[in-house]
Formats: sequence, structure tokens, C-alpha cells
Amino acid sequence: MISLQFLLTAFVVVLAPGTGVIYTLALGLGRGRRAALWAAVGCTFGILPHLMAATLGLAAVLHSSAVLFQGIKIAGVLYLLYLAWQMLKSDGALSVSAAQPASQPGITIAKRGALINILNPKLSIFFLALLPPFLSGNTATATQEMVALGGIFMAMTFAVFALYGLFAAQARSLILGSERVVTWLNRSFAAIFAALALRLAMERS
Repeated sequence: MISLQFLLTAFVVVLAPGTGVIYTLALGLGRGRRAALWAAVGCTFGILPHLMAATLGLAAVLHSSAVLFQGIKIAGVLYLLYLAWQMLKSDGALSVSAAQPASQPGITIAKRGALINILNPKLSIFFLALLPPFLSGNTATATQEMVALGGIFMAMTFAVFALYGLFAAQARSLILGSERVVTWLNRSFAAIFAALALRLAMERS
């Protein structure tokens, strides 16, 4: 069940930059190590509803219900556009600044990160496709195996995202000395969030 092939596949999937990675990097650059770790926690727990959906077979319902899929997708698109706006605002919750940022509650940072993944309907379908090939084939233990594989995937997600965030936090003092660089970073992150919103908007169930 837990094979080297699964571990390598999961690692490649987690390592690939996506919305959660961009969010964690932005928090690491903009607000430092603590914020980056909270972002990684939030993004990791945002995976949980999709893993549960895949385990319980609800992902198939989501895939077959165009209205439900579109509803969650639209909410996700709007949320990503909101994050892009927060990057562009000088006092935005995600904006990168050379000045010492105001402290934010860790749970608030984690909630935003969780919503990024919760509002992506493709994740449920993704896990429904990713996990079953690595099951033993024993129907009596299929649920437990899905939970175990999902738990490993979540642990790997947190570890990789935390490393991304800590790297960004370490680089903060090195690259934020120039106001021009700060402006470029905020615009770049905003553009990435907007592009991810556009990509999600074009997804079909």
C-alpha cells in the first residue's frame, strides 16, 4: 500500500508550485517565519475535506453535479481574485513590505490558506484519481488505506510547504531592501493569483 512509488508520486505532486505554495511564499516574504508556518498549516488542513470526499465517494457526486461544481468553482475564483487584490493594496493582509509587518493571528492566516484548497473543487476529483491505484485491492480495508495514504499526503504537504515558507522568510531580509523590488513582488504575486483564478474559471467538471 505505502510504496516507494506512492511516496515519489505524492512528493512530486506536493512539490509542484500551486496556489497553496504561492500563498505560503507570499506570507513568508511579507510576514516572516511564523506566518509562513501558519500558512502551511492552513493549506494542509484545507486538503482534508477533499480527502474525506474522495474516501467517501462524494467526489464522484461533485464531478457529476454541474451546479455544485460550478458553485464551488465560482467561489474559488472570487476568493483568488480577493487574494490578488490583497497583494496590491498597500495595507492588504498579504502585501509584502520592507517595513516590519503588523502581527496577524495565526488562525486567521491558517483559515485563508485552508479556504484556498477548500474552494478548489478539482482537488476532490484529483484525490479520487490519485489514491485508488495505490490501494491493495482488499475492499474490507480500502477506507483505512485511503485514510492512511491521505494522512501521509497531508504530512508531506505540510513539510514541503513549511520548507517553502521558511525559505521565503529567510530571503525576506535579503530582497526587501528596495522599494522597487517590493512593488514588483506584490504585483507579481497578485498576477499569479489572478492567473490561477482564470485557470480555475476555465476548469470543467
